[in-house]
Amino acid sequence: MKAALLVVLLSFLGAPFQCASDPDPARRMEDTPSEALWNLAERFGDEGHGDARRETLEEIVRSYPSSREGERARQVLSAPASADSTASAEPQTDAPQTDAPQTDAPQTHAPQPNP
Repeated sequence: MKAALLVVLLSFLGAPFQCASDPDPARRMEDTPSEALWNLAERFGDEGHGDARRETLEEIVRSYPSSREGERARQVLSAPASADSTASAEPQTDAPQTDAPQTDAPQTHAPQPNP
């Protein structure tokens, strides 16, 4: 019995020791949940979905209040709405605005009869 216990103890001495440490962010394979939600909120903002962006930022604050993204989300939500250009429902474009409806189909005009 003592011999078996001695063998088990000696086997632990040969096992590698692993220190608890934070993973290197550059070597991580996955985002944390708060980072994934932050990226989603940014994407919503880039696509002009201000309401979805705001709801996602609120979820970050509720679910991950002590995370870096939680603090960032709080700052964005507490900023005046006019400072947040992505809060509008319409995406910002550089194209000139016209009254004509936009279509992907080529424009064709029927010939006008002469009176």
